Amino acid sequence: MRHRNKGIILDRKKAPREAMLRNLATSVILYEKVKTTEAKAKAVRPLVERAITTGKVNSLASRRQLMKFFYTEYPVNKLLEVIGPRYQDRQGGYTRTVKIGHRLNDGADMVQIELV
Repeated sequence: MRHRNKGIILDRKKAPREAMLRNLATSVILYEKVKTTEAKAKAVRPLVERAITTGKVNSLASRRQLMKFFYTEYPVNKLLEVIGPRYQDRQGGYTRTVKIGHRLNDGADMVQIELV
Protein backbone atom coordinates (compact mmCIF):
# COMPACT_ATOMS: atom_id res chain seq x y z
CA MET A 1 0.00 0.00 0.00
CA ARG A 2 1.27 3.44 -0.82
CA HIS A 3 -0.71 5.49 1.68
CA ARG A 4 0.79 8.98 2.15
CA ASN A 5 3.85 8.27 0.00
CA LYS A 6 4.44 11.40 -2.06
CA GLY A 7 7.48 10.44 -4.12
CA ILE A 8 7.20 9.81 -7.85
CA ILE A 9 8.79 6.50 -8.84
CA LEU A 10 9.02 6.97 -12.66
CA ASP A 11 9.35 3.19 -13.20
CA ARG A 12 12.96 3.14 -11.99
CA LYS A 13 14.79 1.86 -8.97
CA LYS A 14 15.99 4.34 -6.34
CA ALA A 15 19.59 4.96 -7.43
CA PRO A 16 18.95 5.42 -11.19
CA ARG A 17 15.93 7.61 -10.43
CA GLU A 18 17.93 9.88 -8.11
CA ALA A 19 20.78 10.11 -10.63
CA MET A 20 18.36 11.00 -13.43
CA LEU A 21 16.67 13.70 -11.33
CA ARG A 22 20.02 15.17 -10.27
CA ASN A 23 21.15 15.35 -13.90
CA LEU A 24 17.84 16.87 -14.97
CA ALA A 25 18.02 19.47 -12.18
CA THR A 26 21.57 20.30 -13.26
CA SER A 27 20.39 20.80 -16.85
CA VAL A 28 17.51 23.04 -15.76
CA ILE A 29 19.89 25.24 -13.77
CA LEU A 30 22.65 25.40 -16.38
CA TYR A 31 20.50 25.87 -19.50
CA GLU A 32 17.47 27.50 -17.80
CA LYS A 33 15.02 25.54 -19.99
CA VAL A 34 14.73 21.83 -20.73
CA LYS A 35 12.26 19.74 -22.74
CA THR A 36 11.19 16.62 -20.86
CA THR A 37 8.14 14.55 -20.04
CA GLU A 38 5.47 15.93 -17.77
CA ALA A 39 6.06 13.31 -15.08
CA LYS A 40 9.80 14.03 -14.91
CA ALA A 41 9.14 17.77 -14.79
CA LYS A 42 6.75 17.31 -11.87
CA ALA A 43 9.36 15.20 -10.08
CA VAL A 44 12.28 17.59 -10.64
CA ARG A 45 10.45 20.83 -9.87
CA PRO A 46 10.72 20.64 -6.04
CA LEU A 47 14.42 19.81 -6.31
CA VAL A 48 15.13 22.86 -8.47
CA GLU A 49 13.02 25.13 -6.26
CA ARG A 50 14.81 23.95 -3.12
CA ALA A 51 18.22 24.41 -4.75
CA ILE A 52 17.39 27.98 -5.81
CA THR A 53 16.12 28.81 -2.33
CA THR A 54 19.37 27.51 -0.85
CA GLY A 55 21.38 29.42 -3.46
CA LYS A 56 19.82 32.76 -2.52
CA VAL A 57 22.21 32.95 0.46
CA ASN A 58 25.80 33.06 -0.79
CA SER A 59 27.63 31.44 2.11
CA LEU A 60 29.97 28.54 2.68
CA ALA A 61 27.22 26.53 4.36
CA SER A 62 24.87 26.89 1.38
CA ARG A 63 27.72 26.04 -1.04
CA ARG A 64 28.42 22.84 0.88
CA GLN A 65 24.72 21.99 1.04
CA LEU A 66 24.43 22.36 -2.74
CA MET A 67 27.63 20.40 -3.37
CA LYS A 68 26.08 17.45 -1.53
CA PHE A 69 23.34 17.34 -4.16
CA PHE A 70 25.01 18.25 -7.47
CA TYR A 71 27.78 16.22 -9.07
CA THR A 72 29.89 19.15 -10.31
CA GLU A 73 30.62 22.72 -9.26
CA TYR A 74 29.13 24.40 -12.36
CA PRO A 75 25.48 24.44 -11.22
CA VAL A 76 26.53 25.42 -7.70
CA ASN A 77 28.53 28.38 -8.97
CA LYS A 78 25.70 29.49 -11.25
CA LEU A 79 23.17 29.20 -8.41
CA LEU A 80 25.24 31.25 -5.99
CA GLU A 81 26.52 33.90 -8.42
CA VAL A 82 23.77 34.33 -11.05
CA ILE A 83 20.45 32.75 -10.15
CA GLY A 84 20.44 33.45 -6.40
CA PRO A 85 20.80 37.23 -6.74
CA ARG A 86 18.25 37.25 -9.60
CA TYR A 87 15.53 35.76 -7.37
CA GLN A 88 16.49 37.56 -4.16
CA ASP A 89 13.12 39.32 -3.83
CA ARG A 90 10.99 36.40 -5.03
CA GLN A 91 9.37 34.17 -2.39
CA GLY A 92 9.17 30.98 -4.44
CA GLY A 93 7.75 29.78 -7.72
CA TYR A 94 10.99 29.96 -9.67
CA THR A 95 10.01 27.47 -12.39
CA ARG A 96 7.31 27.27 -15.04
CA THR A 97 6.15 24.29 -17.07
CA VAL A 98 4.73 24.88 -20.55
CA LYS A 99 3.00 22.02 -22.36
CA ILE A 100 4.40 21.51 -25.85
CA GLY A 101 2.43 18.50 -27.11
CA HIS A 102 2.99 14.77 -27.37
CA ARG A 103 6.09 12.79 -28.27
CA LEU A 104 5.68 11.02 -31.61
CA ASN A 105 7.22 7.74 -30.50
CA ASP A 106 5.08 6.80 -27.51
CA GLY A 107 2.66 9.70 -27.12
CA ALA A 108 4.10 10.90 -23.81
CA ASP A 109 3.06 14.40 -22.75
CA MET A 110 6.04 16.69 -23.30
CA VAL A 111 6.62 19.94 -21.42
CA GLN A 112 9.29 22.58 -21.26
CA ILE A 113 10.41 23.38 -17.71
CA GLU A 114 12.08 26.77 -17.47
CA LEU A 115 13.15 29.32 -14.92
CA VAL A 116 10.76 32.28 -14.62
